[in-house]
Amino acid sequence: MKRAARARVIGLVKLGYPCVNLTLENGGIKTFRLQSFSANRLTETVEANLRNLLDVLRFNVEHGLLFFRLSSQLIPFASHPIAHYPWQKWFEWRFEDIGAYVREHGVRLSMHPDQYTVINSPDEKVVEASIRELQYHCELLDLLGVDGTHKVQIHGGGFYGDKERSLERFIHRYGRLSERVRRRLVIENDDRLFSFADCERIHAATGVPVLYDVFHHRLLNDGNGDAVDGLRRAARTWKQEDGLPMVDYSSQEPGKRVGTHVSTIDVEDFSRFLAATRNLDFDVMLEIKDTDLSAIKALPLLIELRPRV
Repeated sequence: MKRAARARVIGLVKLGYPCVNLTLENGGIKTFRLQSFSANRLTETVEANLRNLLDVLRFNVEHGLLFFRLSSQLIPFASHPIAHYPWQKWFEWRFEDIGAYVREHGVRLSMHPDQYTVINSPDEKVVEASIRELQYHCELLDLLGVDGTHKVQIHGGGFYGDKERSLERFIHRYGRLSERVRRRLVIENDDRLFSFADCERIHAATGVPVLYDVFHHRLLNDGNGDAVDGLRRAARTWKQEDGLPMVDYSSQEPGKRVGTHVSTIDVEDFSRFLAATRNLDFDVMLEIKDTDLSAIKALPLLIELRPRV
């Protein structure tokens, strides 16, 4: 607990990693195939997932890692048409316990639906499924009792042969989202299609905050400044009720195709990033393959380079 307290006092920035803890024996998520669906299978799986999640959160707090991305598979098939079961009631006490722990220790949560959650698709069925998926993610965070600073991030989607019309579709479809979803939704720049500048355009039309992905901006820049400039501009899209801006950080894996996330943290690159942005406040998610192992290596750098209370 001393490490967690130290992290909270020394710097405003919270550091975290996504979904899977590699140190703990049961630090991941259990799931099953749709063909194997049954009420008993679901209950057993979700019980295990929520129990393991609380263990992961305790590990994170003990190590001063106060930012964590929940797996979308925490409740398998929750947004699927087969899901007529009242999972919200079945596991209510579990959600209350986890939410109380998160609030007590100042943990920030996020979620990131998969690449099939695309609200600007020309296919209405894809859009409807995407909206159901977003509803599930936001409902889950609501059930944990966490406020609007705990976010759900998505990408802009596809171009489908016409970038401008695709941007317009995203903006139009955003208006169809419920208040529950709009309260939590943030848009992230990607590495192939929707640049940070494109996300700024969407923000200007909708008000959706922009989650700045450092690695993606390096790969798809559109001539829109360096990491510091991008992060500063992204921060302007976040309102006070959204909390500190969220940032995704990674770097290139040497010898692999361009865009491959590094297997373990590049300490020198991360140190340069922290030093360059030391006058900006944000929470940083390490999108690095060895998850908590890199986060534990990175935390001393954060404490050293972000001494401001």
